Amino acid sequence: MTFWRAQARARAAGGDVILRLDDLDQARCKSEFREALIDDLKWFGLQWSEGPDVQGPCAPYLQSERRALYVAALRKLQAGGHLYPCACSRRDVAGAVAAPHDEDEEPIYPGTCRPSGGIGILPMKGHRLETDAARQVNWRFRVPDKEAMHFVDLRLGNQRGLTGRDFGDFIVWRRDGVPAYQLAVVVDDAVMRVTEVVRGEDLLISTFRQLLIYRALGLEPPAFYHTPLLRGEDGKRLAKRSASLSLGALRRKGVTPEEIRARWIALSECDG
Repeated sequence: MTFWRAQARARAAGGDVILRLDDLDQARCKSEFREALIDDLKWFGLQWSEGPDVQGPCAPYLQSERRALYVAALRKLQAGGHLYPCACSRRDVAGAVAAPHDEDEEPIYPGTCRPSGGIGILPMKGHRLETDAARQVNWRFRVPDKEAMHFVDLRLGNQRGLTGRDFGDFIVWRRDGVPAYQLAVVVDDAVMRVTEVVRGEDLLISTFRQLLIYRALGLEPPAFYHTPLLRGEDGKRLAKRSASLSLGALRRKGVTPEEIRARWIALSECDG
Protein backbone atom coordinates (compact mmCIF):
# COMPACT_ATOMS: atom_id res chain seq x y z
CA MET A 1 0.00 0.00 0.00
CA THR A 2 3.01 2.25 0.40
CA PHE A 3 3.42 2.19 -3.38
CA TRP A 4 -0.16 3.48 -3.77
CA ARG A 5 0.63 6.44 -1.51
CA ALA A 6 3.88 7.07 -3.41
CA GLN A 7 2.00 7.09 -6.70
CA ALA A 8 -0.56 9.58 -5.38
CA ARG A 9 2.12 11.92 -4.05
CA ALA A 10 4.15 11.72 -7.25
CA ARG A 11 1.12 12.55 -9.39
CA ALA A 12 0.18 15.48 -7.14
CA ALA A 13 3.70 16.89 -7.49
CA GLY A 14 3.98 16.22 -11.21
CA GLY A 15 6.73 13.68 -10.59
CA ASP A 16 7.55 10.15 -11.71
CA VAL A 17 7.31 6.83 -9.91
CA ILE A 18 10.17 4.31 -10.07
CA LEU A 19 9.69 0.58 -9.51
CA ARG A 20 12.93 -0.95 -8.25
CA LEU A 21 13.03 -4.55 -7.10
CA ASP A 22 15.11 -5.65 -4.14
CA ASP A 23 16.31 -9.05 -5.33
CA LEU A 24 19.76 -9.08 -3.75
CA ASP A 25 19.05 -12.36 -1.98
CA GLN A 26 19.03 -14.52 -5.10
CA ALA A 27 18.13 -17.69 -3.19
CA ARG A 28 14.75 -16.17 -2.26
CA CYS A 29 14.07 -13.88 -5.24
CA LYS A 30 13.28 -16.13 -8.18
CA SER A 31 12.29 -14.69 -11.57
CA GLU A 32 8.76 -16.10 -11.32
CA PHE A 33 8.26 -14.23 -8.05
CA ARG A 34 9.33 -10.95 -9.69
CA GLU A 35 6.91 -11.50 -12.57
CA ALA A 36 4.06 -12.30 -10.19
CA LEU A 37 4.81 -9.18 -8.13
CA ILE A 38 4.69 -6.92 -11.18
CA ASP A 39 1.48 -8.57 -12.37
CA ASP A 40 -0.21 -8.11 -8.96
CA LEU A 41 0.82 -4.45 -8.76
CA LYS A 42 -0.61 -3.76 -12.21
CA TRP A 43 -3.82 -5.57 -11.29
CA PHE A 44 -4.08 -3.36 -8.22
CA GLY A 45 -3.93 -0.28 -10.44
CA LEU A 46 -0.37 0.90 -9.87
CA GLN A 47 1.65 2.53 -12.64
CA TRP A 48 5.30 3.52 -12.85
CA SER A 49 7.39 5.56 -15.26
CA GLU A 50 10.55 3.48 -14.84
CA GLY A 51 10.99 -0.14 -13.87
CA PRO A 52 12.27 -3.58 -14.89
CA ASP A 53 9.40 -4.12 -17.33
CA VAL A 54 9.47 -0.68 -19.01
CA GLN A 55 13.13 0.28 -18.44
CA GLY A 56 14.20 3.94 -18.33
CA PRO A 57 17.23 6.22 -18.03
CA CYS A 58 18.40 4.75 -14.70
CA ALA A 59 18.34 1.07 -15.66
CA PRO A 60 18.88 -1.60 -14.49
CA TYR A 61 16.02 -1.70 -12.00
CA LEU A 62 16.92 -5.02 -10.37
CA GLN A 63 19.30 -4.50 -7.46
CA SER A 64 21.05 -7.77 -8.31
CA GLU A 65 22.28 -6.09 -11.49
CA ARG A 66 23.61 -2.98 -9.70
CA ARG A 67 26.31 -4.63 -7.60
CA ALA A 68 29.20 -2.61 -9.07
CA LEU A 69 27.62 0.58 -7.69
CA TYR A 70 27.38 -0.89 -4.19
CA VAL A 71 30.97 -2.12 -4.26
CA ALA A 72 32.19 1.36 -5.26
CA ALA A 73 30.23 2.93 -2.40
CA LEU A 74 31.54 0.37 0.08
CA ARG A 75 35.12 1.09 -0.92
CA LYS A 76 34.55 4.81 -0.50
CA LEU A 77 33.18 4.24 2.99
CA GLN A 78 36.17 2.05 3.78
CA ALA A 79 38.60 4.66 2.49
CA GLY A 80 36.93 7.25 4.72
CA GLY A 81 37.38 5.05 7.79
CA HIS A 82 33.66 4.65 8.42
CA LEU A 83 33.59 0.83 8.46
CA TYR A 84 35.07 -2.00 10.45
CA PRO A 85 34.97 -5.79 10.06
CA CYS A 86 32.66 -7.63 12.46
CA ALA A 87 32.66 -11.37 13.11
CA CYS A 88 29.51 -11.34 15.27
CA SER A 89 26.47 -13.31 14.14
CA ARG A 90 22.87 -12.19 14.70
CA ARG A 91 22.69 -14.70 17.55
CA ASP A 92 25.82 -13.24 19.12
CA VAL A 93 24.34 -9.75 19.07
CA ALA A 94 20.95 -10.86 20.38
CA GLY A 95 22.60 -12.78 23.19
CA ALA A 96 24.77 -9.84 24.21
CA VAL A 97 21.89 -7.36 24.40
CA ALA A 98 19.83 -7.56 27.57
CA ALA A 99 17.50 -4.61 26.93
CA PRO A 100 14.25 -5.38 25.06
CA HIS A 101 13.79 -3.85 21.61
CA ASP A 102 11.02 -3.44 19.06
CA GLU A 103 10.52 -6.49 16.85
CA ASP A 104 10.94 -4.30 13.76
CA GLU A 105 14.21 -2.83 14.99
CA GLU A 106 17.58 -4.53 15.26
CA PRO A 107 19.12 -4.48 18.75
CA ILE A 108 21.82 -1.90 19.36
CA TYR A 109 25.19 -3.45 18.62
CA PRO A 110 27.17 -3.83 21.88
CA GLY A 111 30.48 -2.95 20.24
CA THR A 112 32.14 -6.36 20.53
CA CYS A 113 34.27 -5.89 17.38
CA ARG A 114 34.34 -2.10 17.41
CA PRO A 115 37.94 -0.83 17.31
CA SER A 116 39.12 1.90 19.63
CA GLY A 117 39.85 5.34 18.24
CA GLY A 118 37.78 7.76 16.21
CA ILE A 119 36.35 7.67 12.73
CA GLY A 120 39.03 7.86 10.08
CA ILE A 121 41.63 5.78 11.93
CA LEU A 122 39.95 2.37 11.91
CA PRO A 123 42.32 -0.56 11.26
CA MET A 124 41.63 -2.23 7.90
CA LYS A 125 44.77 -4.28 7.34
CA GLY A 126 43.98 -7.79 6.11
CA HIS A 127 40.29 -7.06 5.58
CA ARG A 128 40.08 -5.45 2.16
CA LEU A 129 37.29 -6.58 -0.14
CA GLU A 130 39.64 -8.65 -2.27
CA THR A 131 40.94 -10.80 0.61
CA ASP A 132 39.54 -14.03 2.00
CA ALA A 133 39.24 -12.37 5.41
CA ALA A 134 36.77 -9.85 3.98
CA ARG A 135 34.50 -12.69 2.93
CA GLN A 136 34.29 -14.04 6.47
CA VAL A 137 33.04 -10.91 8.21
CA ASN A 138 30.21 -8.42 8.12
CA TRP A 139 31.11 -4.79 7.55
CA ARG A 140 29.60 -2.39 10.07
CA PHE A 141 29.18 1.36 9.76
CA ARG A 142 30.56 3.05 12.84
CA VAL A 143 28.08 5.67 13.99
CA PRO A 144 29.40 8.81 15.72
CA ASP A 145 29.29 8.75 19.52
CA LYS A 146 26.17 10.38 20.94
CA GLU A 147 25.41 12.61 17.96
CA ALA A 148 22.01 14.31 18.05
CA MET A 149 20.36 13.92 14.64
CA HIS A 150 17.15 15.24 13.15
CA PHE A 151 15.17 15.41 9.95
CA VAL A 152 11.71 16.63 8.96
CA ASP A 153 9.34 13.89 7.87
CA LEU A 154 6.75 15.16 5.38
CA ARG A 155 3.96 13.41 7.29
CA LEU A 156 5.17 13.13 10.89
CA GLY A 157 7.10 16.38 11.21
CA ASN A 158 10.34 16.81 13.17
CA GLN A 159 12.12 13.57 14.01
CA ARG A 160 15.04 13.36 16.42
CA GLY A 161 17.41 10.57 17.27
CA LEU A 162 20.58 10.03 19.26
CA THR A 163 23.30 7.72 17.97
CA GLY A 164 24.17 4.96 20.39
CA ARG A 165 20.82 5.26 22.14
CA ASP A 166 18.23 4.93 19.37
CA PHE A 167 20.43 2.90 17.04
CA GLY A 168 23.99 1.65 16.98
CA ASP A 169 26.65 0.50 14.53
CA PHE A 170 24.88 -1.25 11.66
CA ILE A 171 25.79 -3.69 8.89
CA VAL A 172 26.23 -2.36 5.36
CA TRP A 173 27.75 -5.49 3.80
CA ARG A 174 27.00 -9.06 4.84
CA ARG A 175 29.52 -11.86 5.22
CA ASP A 176 27.85 -13.74 2.34
CA GLY A 177 28.84 -10.93 -0.03
CA VAL A 178 25.41 -9.28 -0.21
CA PRO A 179 25.08 -5.50 0.34
CA ALA A 180 22.67 -4.63 3.13
CA TYR A 181 19.45 -2.69 2.62
CA GLN A 182 20.83 0.48 4.24
CA LEU A 183 23.66 0.82 1.72
CA ALA A 184 21.81 -0.37 -1.39
CA VAL A 185 18.86 2.03 -1.09
CA VAL A 186 21.09 5.04 -0.45
CA VAL A 187 23.19 4.31 -3.53
CA ASP A 188 20.17 3.61 -5.74
CA ASP A 189 18.16 6.64 -4.61
CA ALA A 190 21.15 8.91 -5.21
CA VAL A 191 21.98 7.49 -8.65
CA MET A 192 18.32 7.52 -9.71
CA ARG A 193 17.95 11.13 -8.50
CA VAL A 194 15.04 10.27 -6.23
CA THR A 195 13.72 13.42 -4.56
CA GLU A 196 11.17 11.84 -2.19
CA VAL A 197 11.16 8.42 -0.56
CA VAL A 198 7.76 7.11 0.53
CA ARG A 199 7.78 4.07 2.81
CA GLY A 200 6.26 2.59 5.96
CA GLU A 201 6.85 4.21 9.34
CA ASP A 202 8.50 1.00 10.57
CA LEU A 203 11.57 2.27 8.69
CA LEU A 204 11.66 5.62 10.49
CA ILE A 205 14.79 4.83 12.52
CA SER A 206 16.51 3.53 9.37
CA THR A 207 16.32 7.04 7.99
CA PHE A 208 18.90 8.20 10.55
CA ARG A 209 21.24 5.39 9.51
CA GLN A 210 20.86 6.29 5.87
CA LEU A 211 21.43 9.97 6.52
CA LEU A 212 24.82 9.03 7.98
CA ILE A 213 25.65 7.08 4.82
CA TYR A 214 24.55 9.98 2.61
CA ARG A 215 26.84 12.29 4.57
CA ALA A 216 29.80 9.89 4.50
CA LEU A 217 29.45 9.49 0.72
CA GLY A 218 29.01 13.23 0.14
CA LEU A 219 25.50 12.79 -1.28
CA GLU A 220 22.40 14.97 -0.94
CA PRO A 221 19.58 13.04 0.77
CA PRO A 222 16.00 13.08 -0.54
CA ALA A 223 12.91 14.08 1.42
CA PHE A 224 11.14 11.34 3.39
CA TYR A 225 7.46 10.54 3.90
CA HIS A 226 6.63 7.64 6.23
CA THR A 227 3.15 6.17 5.89
CA PRO A 228 0.96 4.49 8.53
CA LEU A 229 1.15 0.70 8.72
CA LEU A 230 -1.66 -1.73 8.14
CA ARG A 231 -2.07 -3.90 11.22
CA GLY A 232 -3.95 -7.07 12.01
CA GLU A 233 -6.44 -7.63 14.80
CA ASP A 234 -3.54 -8.41 17.14
CA GLY A 235 -2.11 -4.94 16.53
CA LYS A 236 0.99 -6.23 14.76
CA ARG A 237 1.91 -4.90 11.35
CA LEU A 238 1.04 -6.92 8.28
CA ALA A 239 4.29 -8.19 6.80
CA LYS A 240 5.49 -10.59 4.12
CA ARG A 241 5.07 -13.44 6.56
CA SER A 242 1.30 -12.76 6.50
CA ALA A 243 0.95 -14.64 3.22
CA SER A 244 -2.83 -14.90 3.50
CA LEU A 245 -3.07 -11.11 3.18
CA SER A 246 -0.76 -10.63 0.20
CA LEU A 247 -2.16 -8.98 -2.93
CA GLY A 248 -1.85 -12.25 -4.81
CA ALA A 249 -3.77 -14.20 -2.15
CA LEU A 250 -6.53 -11.59 -1.93
CA ARG A 251 -6.76 -11.50 -5.71
CA ARG A 252 -7.24 -15.27 -5.85
CA LYS A 253 -9.99 -15.01 -3.25
CA GLY A 254 -11.92 -12.66 -5.49
CA VAL A 255 -11.32 -9.45 -3.54
CA THR A 256 -11.30 -6.42 -5.86
CA PRO A 257 -8.66 -3.67 -5.94
CA GLU A 258 -11.37 -1.16 -5.04
CA GLU A 259 -12.24 -3.07 -1.87
CA ILE A 260 -8.61 -3.25 -0.79
CA ARG A 261 -7.99 0.44 -1.42
CA ALA A 262 -11.15 1.48 0.43
CA ARG A 263 -10.14 -0.52 3.51
CA TRP A 264 -6.59 0.82 3.41
CA ILE A 265 -7.79 4.43 3.10
CA ALA A 266 -10.14 3.95 6.06
CA LEU A 267 -7.41 2.44 8.23
CA SER A 268 -4.91 5.11 7.18
CA GLU A 269 -7.29 7.90 8.15
CA CYS A 270 -7.85 6.30 11.54
CA ASP A 271 -4.11 5.96 12.07
CA GLY A 272 -3.37 9.55 11.08
